[in-house]
Amino acid sequence: MNKTSLAFIGAAIAAPALAQSSVGTLPAITVTTPLGATPPLSVAGSVDSVPGDQLRNAQMQVNLSEAMGSVPGLQIQNRQNYAQDLQLSVRGFGARATFGVRGVRIYVDGVPATMPDGQGQTSNIDIGTADRVEVLRGPFSALYGNSSGGVMQVFTQDGQGAPQLGFGVSGGSFGSWRESLQLGGSTGPFSYMLGASHFETDGYRDHSAAERSILNGKLGIQLDDDSKLTVVMNGVRVRAQDPLGLTPQQYAQDPRSAALAEQYNTRKTVDQMQAGAIYERRINADNDLRLMVYAGERSTTQYQSIPPSAQLAASSAGGVIDLKRNYAGMDARWTTRGQLAGRPFELASGIAYDNMDEDRLGYNNFIGSPASPTLGVQGRLRRDESNNVHNVDPYVQGKWQFAEQWTLEAGLRYSTVSFDSTDHYIAPGNGNDSGSASYEKALPVLSLRYAPSSDLSLYGAWGRGYETPTLNELSYRPDGQSGFNFALKPSTSDNFELGAKTLLANGFLTAAVFHTRTADEIVTNSSSGGRSTFRNAPSTERDGVELSWLHETVSNWRTQLAYTYTRARYADAFCAPLPCSGSNLVADGNQIPGVAPQFFYAGFGYQPAQGWRAGVELRAAARIQANDQNTVSVPGYAVASLYGGYLLRLDRWTLNAFARVDNVFDKGYIGSVIVNESNGRYIEPAPGRAWMAGLSATYQF
Repeated sequence: MNKTSLAFIGAAIAAPALAQSSVGTLPAITVTTPLGATPPLSVAGSVDSVPGDQLRNAQMQVNLSEAMGSVPGLQIQNRQNYAQDLQLSVRGFGARATFGVRGVRIYVDGVPATMPDGQGQTSNIDIGTADRVEVLRGPFSALYGNSSGGVMQVFTQDGQGAPQLGFGVSGGSFGSWRESLQLGGSTGPFSYMLGASHFETDGYRDHSAAERSILNGKLGIQLDDDSKLTVVMNGVRVRAQDPLGLTPQQYAQDPRSAALAEQYNTRKTVDQMQAGAIYERRINADNDLRLMVYAGERSTTQYQSIPPSAQLAASSAGGVIDLKRNYAGMDARWTTRGQLAGRPFELASGIAYDNMDEDRLGYNNFIGSPASPTLGVQGRLRRDESNNVHNVDPYVQGKWQFAEQWTLEAGLRYSTVSFDSTDHYIAPGNGNDSGSASYEKALPVLSLRYAPSSDLSLYGAWGRGYETPTLNELSYRPDGQSGFNFALKPSTSDNFELGAKTLLANGFLTAAVFHTRTADEIVTNSSSGGRSTFRNAPSTERDGVELSWLHETVSNWRTQLAYTYTRARYADAFCAPLPCSGSNLVADGNQIPGVAPQFFYAGFGYQPAQGWRAGVELRAAARIQANDQNTVSVPGYAVASLYGGYLLRLDRWTLNAFARVDNVFDKGYIGSVIVNESNGRYIEPAPGRAWMAGLSATYQF
């Protein structure tokens, strides 16, 4: 799909909305920064806030990918695999992740959903009680530390007013079903919001059934006129089959097949509970204090499809992963406001500490002899280690309006991330893999913003970010020797951005161009015998353009457009693994896999406060490379969705019914790829035409 066709599609969908003669007023919103709540127009960077109503509008409320397509620069895909989480990247950062989330930091109510080594996950996010999701892109992401190529923050609603009890049910294609319950309100100094949901599905593909339960709570206590305590808790339970990826040949024969996954009974279980507390105090008119602490535990068991023959090697870690993690942390921040040279000045300074202790076991995924095994069961122990990762990050961020229309903003975070591993499984041919490593980096950011009017903002920004290896990436050395892969360095990036934001015809228009140069990008080196190793690529470049448009009319018509062009490439050639043999050469100019060079979203709908609702959406993506060598790629696609519903407010009741059809024209396409999959199983197919419908009701006491 070329630029011309994408532009034509956008113009065709936007035309009905732009023809509306009546215009409305966009709702006032703010986004969260270390300096406090700020209107997006006043932020010298690319940031979007997706409100909870939009997340839930005519959706099953299972995955963030359902309603986040309107955020430019963000690529978030439902992999049709609940054992591997969503595929999420920001401006190409995070695209290399084969499971979970890498390169993008995630927070839920201020609590990190990304561990200190940069591994993150989205499975514990409760869309039913979400107030908003904010996505920060570009240079100022660096102020969040390790693996912050972008930042996603999810916030739970505050309970307000008389108690409200809500419940909902929805169902759809592939045996999908979701039930949910919410309770919220406030009384005196207390506010509360509690949400629970259960989702189950047979899955689009064979061997992709899953069920997931989420519990999410938020309690606010106004201690006095100047201080507030917020307590948050969150839990998730996942039981999911893993259909694995397909080779191009397997996809051509049957996109829904999962023969290898059924043979090995690949699957994953997750149990997680966490809690946090945030204390905020207004010291005086010019000074505020914020303290946040959290702790949690997560257990994961995963059965993989590694052949018994590959597990014969003494160095094999087996085909079953058994992880238990305990994690905790804190963030203390002081914010002050005053004058510098007679002009307004704000300064936030603080320190963040995060710690994760991990017990990792590995087992064979078979019993019996390798020649005649019983597969998909836990066999003998092959790995036993204790790991620790922690970071200590002091930071400071200042903002100075040195002239009426000019604002200078600068910040610095000094991040130190330390790894330590103790190997308890030492056997002939499998030496002691214990080791430790520490990385530290100063991460400065700088921006200049010019606001010629209250409706227009122009800015330029620069920042330096970095991404450490994860525990998995450090575990094994490319030369096959024992110990940590100390030769693996963190990647460092210089990020530049120029942007403009304006309120135009009561709509909100944003545009940004960006350039990122990364040194020592972490890439796959080899995968064999159940062990994956990693190395550094010399340098990469990411250049792009982001455009978005939001428009609402007083007659309840809403238009939303987003377009992203990303040129992500390897700037220098390298070979993985060494020595070079032609087939393992990654040529300079090759595209970074997993990144769609173009992505387009359009939504147009009629959304009154009550009554009938309807809308149409379009998502389109260009061809995506699947491996570093660019020898395998998947074609682009364009798919449309239709939805409708009815919202009724009746005395104390609010009733909401909806129906939706995705992929209206039943297009066969590949929704995501597993980057650099060592067995050539790159492809994760997307479903054809699919339907869903639901009903929810809320009663206010």
